Amino acid sequence: MREVTPTRSTALELADERRMMRQGYEFLDEKRMLLATEILRQLRGYQARSEAFAGELRTAAAALAVAVERHGLDHLQVYPVPSEPPPRPQCARSVFLGVRLLELTPSVETTSEAPRAIDPSPEAKACRRAFERLIRNAAEVGVRAGNLRRLAYEYRRTERRAKALENVLMPEVDETIKRIDEQLDTMDREDAIHARRWLSEAGAGP
Repeated sequence: MREVTPTRSTALELADERRMMRQGYEFLDEKRMLLATEILRQLRGYQARSEAFAGELRTAAAALAVAVERHGLDHLQVYPVPSEPPPRPQCARSVFLGVRLLELTPSVETTSEAPRAIDPSPEAKACRRAFERLIRNAAEVGVRAGNLRRLAYEYRRTERRAKALENVLMPEVDETIKRIDEQLDTMDREDAIHARRWLSEAGAGP
């Protein structure tokens, strides 16, 4: 509990401080709600992409098994790859309440062809395409997971600030104002008693 001089001006200053704290708490409370809404939106996207990733993973595993059965693992490992690598995932950046968010932009499909294999097969090509799709889904899942981690961190920080105002700082100021008001009332009563006594003694004089 803070130690202050019990004066009217101090009480007014604390009242202004309490009003500013209340405004700050209302802002943080609204920010919490907005962050929670965005977290839920990102979470739905993350869950959808995770389900798609799980499906692509099963498809890629099945395609790999078929390709290995056709070529054998040693031959499949040296199967020719496209002359140009696939484009790197590109992200659009935005800021939400001070939190940096990323959104994966659609990638342009490449037309680069791989050198002709000694023993070409549709199984090997299907395996390659399945893993290309799997990588794209993995990037999307990673972007969504990063957004959720940053949003959750900001939400926890906002929650701590809001609770500090609500449970510590504002009650402390309220208690201080109450104590000052009680002390000022006591001082007013004492002044009134002294004034009446002085008037009584003055009226009883010669």
